[in-house]
Amino acid sequence: MPTVQANGIDVYYEVQGEGEPLVLIPYLAADQACYAFQVAEYAKHFTCFTVDLRGAGLSGKPEGTYTTELLADDVAAFMQAAGVDRAHVAGLSLGAATGMWLAAKHPERVASLSLHSAWDSTDPFLRGVVETWRTMAQGLGSVTDMAIQGIFPWCFTPELYAARPEYIDSLADFVRGRPMPPVDAFLRQSQAVLGHDAREVLGAIRAPTLITFGERDMVTSTRFAGPLTAAIPGADLAVFENCAHAPIYEDVDGFNQRTLAFLRQHSG
Repeated sequence: MPTVQANGIDVYYEVQGEGEPLVLIPYLAADQACYAFQVAEYAKHFTCFTVDLRGAGLSGKPEGTYTTELLADDVAAFMQAAGVDRAHVAGLSLGAATGMWLAAKHPERVASLSLHSAWDSTDPFLRGVVETWRTMAQGLGSVTDMAIQGIFPWCFTPELYAARPEYIDSLADFVRGRPMPPVDAFLRQSQAVLGHDAREVLGAIRAPTLITFGERDMVTSTRFAGPLTAAIPGADLAVFENCAHAPIYEDVDGFNQRTLAFLRQHSG
């Protein structure tokens, strides 16, 4: 199991594929396997480095204050330790928040930037949603159960629940089979979501950037599209119809085609 020391913690990662390096940053509470449906396609064109963030998966979960800036510094240190000088960088939700800090603070590391279900600064609605997840995690005593009962309904549309209940069940089984964080680590990692504010650094991003949203997302809805596209020079915008917070699962083919086209456009 490949692990490197980076920024004072153990960082677990996996590598698949060949081509230019692509670093995939997970979302809240998830481990690197969350991009399984994407890596299957991306690895045909890129060397995919999927990484566990601080506080999740098999990476270190030290005490202390977690911020999206700190998580970005972790990823930069991971890249150095793993011998990845420069890479395409993609992330969803917390992974996107981490990616924007990485591109702003460590521009030499980022060849292109893909921000999925992203937001520039946590607003009162997003704060309320995440606080609910934190309360549920503590009440249930299980991040796994909280994710399935509390986070899933924000990630998928009611129509998907109705039309493909077996698919929802399979995703729940997938979560149950992964190394989910203990409650205390989840609380630290979710604090990074609550405190996220990258507004002052977004203008420093120079990498070609793709910003995507689910049309029916409420958590990080298209209310954040304007601020992000206005702040990041030359950013492209794509909206996936009939998707909520997780188009990576709700429209796998459409998501993969659009994001891979962007990645290939900016490679070579």
